[in-house]
Amino acid sequence: MDLRTRLANTRWPDQPSEPAAAGGWNAGTELSYLQELVGYWRSGFDWRRQEALLNTFDNYRTRLQGVDLHFIHQPGIGPAPMPLLLSHGWPGSVWEFHKLIPMLTDPARFGGDPADAFTVIAPSLPGFGFSFRPNQPRLGTEAVADAFAELMTDTLRYPRYAAAGGDLGPFYIARLAHRFPERLHGIHLTILPFRRNPKKPPTPSPQDQEYQRGLEFMAGETGYSAEQSTKPQTLAYGLTDSPAGLAAWIVEKFRTWSDCGGDIESRFSKDELLTNISIYWFTGAIGSSFWPYYDRAHGAWSMADMVAKGQRIEVPTAYAVFPKETLRPSAELVTQGFNLQRYTRMPAGGHFAALEEPRLLATDLVEFFRAYR
Repeated sequence: MDLRTRLANTRWPDQPSEPAAAGGWNAGTELSYLQELVGYWRSGFDWRRQEALLNTFDNYRTRLQGVDLHFIHQPGIGPAPMPLLLSHGWPGSVWEFHKLIPMLTDPARFGGDPADAFTVIAPSLPGFGFSFRPNQPRLGTEAVADAFAELMTDTLRYPRYAAAGGDLGPFYIARLAHRFPERLHGIHLTILPFRRNPKKPPTPSPQDQEYQRGLEFMAGETGYSAEQSTKPQTLAYGLTDSPAGLAAWIVEKFRTWSDCGGDIESRFSKDELLTNISIYWFTGAIGSSFWPYYDRAHGAWSMADMVAKGQRIEVPTAYAVFPKETLRPSAELVTQGFNLQRYTRMPAGGHFAALEEPRLLATDLVEFFRAYR
């Protein structure tokens, strides 16, 4: 009832019509689309149906690093499933994996080989969604990686496992691989967790030029990150109080960073978008979810420092390049920080690969980790 009342009482801004903002989304989330989405959230969206879908997975909670950590622990169906840690990022949630998990845990159901099955462990990041409680500790990169290590080895008793993720995930996975390399079969990444402004080579390759275009694109896309890295608490007040504001803040990223060609619902249904947004709303976790950005701006450990010192992660690494990911590094750049064993250029998909192209991602995970079973 509170949510519907707040949505009904939304105080809307106007939509700029000046040439610089032509196209609706150029200056931020388009008014007409957000009004349509909020209207559906208020009168058409069925949270209980989506909640039931989440509950088809095996959900657990355990206390680690001072946080009641929620995680999905879905057993694989096969002769010897490999444990696989999946990490989401911001503004995502474990909901991102609802299409991917069945493909990994039960490959035979999708025409694959049961021998390729994984047992999937997908935590809600500390401070995100179901891993948030008011006034709990905020965990930085090192503490999140330690929580993952405790979960996998001490709680679930997996001596070795695989790890994969996108967005914030590779930052935690890189730290995990740096500190506990002997525990990992390999790691699979879709974004690069270290410095993104390499010097231009004298004769840039097509991949170098593509990466440079990505840097130029991101120069106009990091306002959210600057605010979340510097004054996250100030931003938290408005987005914790206004569901329409929260939806605007999140949905713009799903449109901008995905392979949707400007039509967000060609990639994500309203139900998918609102399930993810609702997880932030019902748990009140949006302010806490900003902490990884603040920590990266103020924290002690970073992958960038390692690379600057000529060090790298020696755990076998795969990198999947989705064509509409915000930045698409060359294999040479990835190799500066990782023991790169597989580099795949995908035919479609963007930043939210597990939602946009789950079959492509599942296939790449299966093929890479097959050699380490």
